[in-house]
Amino acid sequence: MSSETLKKRKAKVIRSDGGTPETKRGRGEGEQDVRMYNEEVELEGRDPEQDYNLYKSTCEALAKLMAEIQELKANGAKEGSAEVEERRRQGCVHFITLKKLNRLAHMRLKKGRDQTHEAKQRVDVLHLQLQNLLYEVMHLQKEIGKCLEFKSQHEEIDLVSVDEFFKDAPAEISRPHLTKEDPHQLTLARLDWELEQRKRLAEQYKSSLCTKETILKGIELKKEYLGSLQPGLQAVMQASLPVQKYLSMPIAHVQKQAEVACHLPPPLYVLFVQANAYGQACDKNLTVSISGDVDEAKALSRPPEDSQDDESDSDAEEEQQNTKRRRATVGVQLDDKRKEMLKRHPLSLCVDLKCKDGSVLHLFFYYLMNLNILTVKAKVSTSVDLSGAVSAGELLNSESLLNCLYASDHGQETPNPGNRYQFDKVGIATFADYVSELGHPYIWVQSLGGLQFSSDSPQTEGARSSVSASHMEATMKLLRGRLQSRLALHKQFSSLEHSIVPVSSECQHLFPAKVVSRLARWTMMSYQEFTELSFVQHVVKAGLVKETDLFFMAIVERGTARLQSAVVLNPRYPEITPLFSLSLLWKGERSGRTDDNLRAMESEVNVFRSELQGPRPGLQLLTNQIQRLCVCLDVYLETESQVSDGSEGPREFPREKMCLRTARGPNRLKPFKYNHPQGFFSHR
Repeated sequence: MSSETLKKRKAKVIRSDGGTPETKRGRGEGEQDVRMYNEEVELEGRDPEQDYNLYKSTCEALAKLMAEIQELKANGAKEGSAEVEERRRQGCVHFITLKKLNRLAHMRLKKGRDQTHEAKQRVDVLHLQLQNLLYEVMHLQKEIGKCLEFKSQHEEIDLVSVDEFFKDAPAEISRPHLTKEDPHQLTLARLDWELEQRKRLAEQYKSSLCTKETILKGIELKKEYLGSLQPGLQAVMQASLPVQKYLSMPIAHVQKQAEVACHLPPPLYVLFVQANAYGQACDKNLTVSISGDVDEAKALSRPPEDSQDDESDSDAEEEQQNTKRRRATVGVQLDDKRKEMLKRHPLSLCVDLKCKDGSVLHLFFYYLMNLNILTVKAKVSTSVDLSGAVSAGELLNSESLLNCLYASDHGQETPNPGNRYQFDKVGIATFADYVSELGHPYIWVQSLGGLQFSSDSPQTEGARSSVSASHMEATMKLLRGRLQSRLALHKQFSSLEHSIVPVSSECQHLFPAKVVSRLARWTMMSYQEFTELSFVQHVVKAGLVKETDLFFMAIVERGTARLQSAVVLNPRYPEITPLFSLSLLWKGERSGRTDDNLRAMESEVNVFRSELQGPRPGLQLLTNQIQRLCVCLDVYLETESQVSDGSEGPREFPREKMCLRTARGPNRLKPFKYNHPQGFFSHR
């Protein structure tokens, strides 16, 4: 922009603070064309895009002038030269233009902010109006909902259907010409008909009450008559007791037991019924009896309201005093919770299994109410004293007598899977810690009580008689067989401890007439002592030994030869054959792992069960195995020298057994098989 243009623009502007009053008045008097300059008015007519282009062109011109001034000074122009001053004036004009553009930009910004503020205020006003309208809508919706949810009292009355109403109601109540077109009149008419029906039913109810009272009076008269018969019947029953005893018909005892059985918990009741039924049908030597506190059992079965009514005022006062005492510690509370969880039912069941020799197996069954399982304790009573055998101490031990009646049923843990979560709440690590006090929760005990916790079949609530009946016969036979086998072992152990191997007459043909080797010692040992023996490690590693087994050491001697035999007796003997592991001390130490003939001797004793079990049920199996072991040791020692040097045998062990061949095969196995009645030994 040139200086001439600036001068023309300045001539047209009259500022309010410029000139003298006389000058202003003189101009006003001459009525000249005067225009006031207002940037706001000018701002409305200006285009922001043009101002932006003007700003860019002004900046470029200003930069060009500065470059020219610098070039002039570089060429030697003086500070006050006309060319430099001219360019300075032009630069000042450009600066003035930039300032004006800056003012206009600020004015535009202020105007935009004002417009934005006004728009926000309008929006706030509209938003407030919207909130008011929404509140009114919500209030109206609530009122509408209350109106829709209103229920009249007649809606709770179960009225007859419309078809039945028009069919049964008289015309003066139904008024079909009016009610079929007006739903309100129809409802009123149906209510009137309901009222008439209820009045009629109320009259019938009163007449029925009168009839009921008449019948009750007749019942009371009959009860009085029956009550008068009770003393006479009791006298007849008392007089018939000697006849019942003579005829072995304990009717009074059975009746009393049946009355007490009504208070048994369901599992014990199922066991009581099924055991009685089995005893009457299949086993006359099985007796069942109920013991315990009947009054406490009645209190448990009584409803809570009755038990509260029966409490005396003194009991209530004591309870209030107990609640005022200080709270117990956490440990005492846990002990109380454990005792409550492990609480037994006050009634228990006793099943007695009698054998022909007079011995009796007493089984005491208990029911743990909170755990919903049955436990059992066993006790054996015999007609003779069985305290002689030291090694037989564990045979009739009540804690281990019933172990593994069925395979892998040790009775140490509860079979109910839900008990694990109950134990976690009261801090019980394992149920095995309480077995000695509460009894063993064997799986077969649960089956006898009709309880079933197996994962294969779905669990059902309560005890089932079908489950008990399906297991009763097999379990009773196993229990009787367990008692007979343990009593037979007890007698055999008494003889073995005196170095006598008892062989029954039915089994004499299994052995030669003369057996030189003899049993020197028979002792019992623990599981830890058994596992420490060097010649049984292969048996332990193979998993053929469990802690529930019984372990014994048999020493067989002949001359300087000493045969050690570690015996593993399974609780299910004689169903499971005893396991023998051998070690021979003669000219060094030998075992089945190092000597093929000792391994063959182990096979003769352990494998050929069918030859050694004798008459069923095979109660002579253990003693026959020991006798077979003595015979095999004789064959081993008498044929050993012939195998080694071909001579007729050492002087210490003269040959007394007749053998077809003293050795056979690359392993030089000896003939351990005895052939009856020929009386010679041969190879298998």
